[in-house]
Amino acid sequence: MKKILLTLVTFIAIMANAENPFYKPFDTIHGTAPFKSIDNSQWMPAIDRGIDLANKEIKAITDNQATPDFKNTIVALERVGADMNRVLNVFYPLLSANSNDEMMRISIDASQKLSDYSTSIILNRDLWKRIKYVYDHKGQYDLSKEDSMLLQRTYDSFAQSGATLEGEAREEFKRLSAELSALTTQFGQNVQKELPTYKIYLKAEDLTGLPESQIEAAALAAKEDGHDGEYLFTLDAPVYMAFMKYSDRRDLREKMYRLYSGRNTSGEFSNIEIIKKIADTRRQLAKLLGHDTYASYSLVNTMAQKPEKVYELLNQLREAYTPAMKAEMAELTAFASAAEGKPVELKPWDYSYWSNKHRTAKYAFDEEALRPYFELNNVIDGVFGLATKLYGLQFKENPDIEVYHPDVKAFEVSDADGKYVGVLYTDFFPRPSKRPGAWMTNFKEQWKDDDGTDSRPHVSIVMNFTKPTADKPSLLTPYEVETFLHEFGHSLHGLLASGTYSSLSGTNVYRDFVELPSQFNENYLTEREFLDGFAKHYQTGEPVPAELVNALITSSQYGAAYACLRQLMFGFLDMAWHTTTAPVDDAIAFEAEAVEPVKIFEPVEGSLVSPQFSHIFAGGYAAGYYSYKWAEVLDADAFSVFKKNGIFDPATAKSFKENILTKGGSENPAELYRRFRGGEPTIDALLIRDGIKK
Repeated sequence: MKKILLTLVTFIAIMANAENPFYKPFDTIHGTAPFKSIDNSQWMPAIDRGIDLANKEIKAITDNQATPDFKNTIVALERVGADMNRVLNVFYPLLSANSNDEMMRISIDASQKLSDYSTSIILNRDLWKRIKYVYDHKGQYDLSKEDSMLLQRTYDSFAQSGATLEGEAREEFKRLSAELSALTTQFGQNVQKELPTYKIYLKAEDLTGLPESQIEAAALAAKEDGHDGEYLFTLDAPVYMAFMKYSDRRDLREKMYRLYSGRNTSGEFSNIEIIKKIADTRRQLAKLLGHDTYASYSLVNTMAQKPEKVYELLNQLREAYTPAMKAEMAELTAFASAAEGKPVELKPWDYSYWSNKHRTAKYAFDEEALRPYFELNNVIDGVFGLATKLYGLQFKENPDIEVYHPDVKAFEVSDADGKYVGVLYTDFFPRPSKRPGAWMTNFKEQWKDDDGTDSRPHVSIVMNFTKPTADKPSLLTPYEVETFLHEFGHSLHGLLASGTYSSLSGTNVYRDFVELPSQFNENYLTEREFLDGFAKHYQTGEPVPAELVNALITSSQYGAAYACLRQLMFGFLDMAWHTTTAPVDDAIAFEAEAVEPVKIFEPVEGSLVSPQFSHIFAGGYAAGYYSYKWAEVLDADAFSVFKKNGIFDPATAKSFKENILTKGGSENPAELYRRFRGGEPTIDALLIRDGIKK
């Protein structure tokens, strides 16, 4: 009986593997991922197989007896791991957007194996010798700019990842790399797991000040959770942000703030010890590779290049914006005190509430008044239409393309001539299986085969907008429309990619350049010509009133200095963690000291940014959060060209598309930007846009 049972188990395992969709090319529309055919039991076998195939491909390169050259070594290495990447390019986007406990457990196992694989490649002496030979003899080859960039990036990635290490140092590098991979994975999972544990049930008398749309959503959420008659509030971004902005109950705003900012600081999902270990592990890795700090190591392949240039930008902006921030806060404090009839000392949980009221009073502007004109489907038409006007792109939903959740839609994208460009997935609403925030990712990168065939990308944009209710569709705030524009800008960078090598296509650019297309897109939110094309009342169809558009535009500079200092706080904190030359003992004191130069409020006990700072501890932005401000300087400078020539000017849009959006990382971004701009960027356009400089 036991033998029969074992045979049956073996047969089931064999059948599962035989049906694994990753073992053959996807037989789907445009080769899109067959989500319905994927079972959790298939991930690890497919990853294991992909690693095995990749190792064989590496061996074929190192066993090649021919003299190393660009094609048989650098290009061959670029093509390694196609089967593995096909698995991972589906697994990791789903891990963020539609995960479960089993996938999280799989990710921990996978991260260790992938770390070991990556380390084995980097420390492969025979492979490194071939790469170094090609690099040392690069003058012998007729290389294009893209080829030269691939060679440089390949050489640098190996040199900066331990390829030059010997003996004990090599083993130490392996150990630290594996440890770092496990730590960052655990950090991300702790953030994702703790967020859904917060459920705040309120009564009707607790809801004063809240907009009807939020009350309806809270009632529906409570009913679905078995608490009919109550109102459920979570810490999901749209819920939390709306509550902090509109609730008249200061005690409840404080409660929500302390819960939100106190996440991952204690208990089962605490990240306090993990962040200290991540920072120190990175420091040790950098030291092994000859750098004093992780930041000096990490910034080599960026526009900034070194920590001093980052601090130069951060301090330049701090000096420009701090006086304006203090003036803003003094004016806001006076407004709140007058409204309350007594002196008010503003706390962090007061800013959104009072700034919303002050902005409304000052500019006769209320974001909630715009919600009815920003119905999600209309906004989709407007945002997609922006790409049509600028770049000639067309978007057509195709329900026959499989999606990974009922909320997700898939669009076929084509150019002005009807030629296929790629697939765009949209995923707009929060759910327990999705991490908070908004992001763009790829299920498939763009590249060109050896015969020149252009393999087009599959791009996904993921957000957490307010869900529709039984009575109302999803109505967005201006901030949510701006978020949509931002992530859509990233998606255009991916969709319009036209490179030869996947590692250099689309958003695979220097980190402090990657936010330019996304932040550039945000500029259109306050352009009347753009808004007039889609903003209409979801019930009456009436266009958004001119006075509301005027209020949105004239109030766009409101709080700009506060917003800048807040972003600088994240930048200073990130750089502090990654310019340490010794282990951090007290994370709380360390954070307080790091943000002191840009502090707006006094620290609140139990509230920390670092334990939830996924961008730098789990999201690839370590020593790189400054890049948002770096790119903001670029986007303001770039949009000033459009403002001068016309925001839909065809010639300007063509230049931006050809020099920025299609090139990816195929050339140095500074050269690409100068080619578009005709000169170097300055901070002047940003200061003017924010009202800091007249």
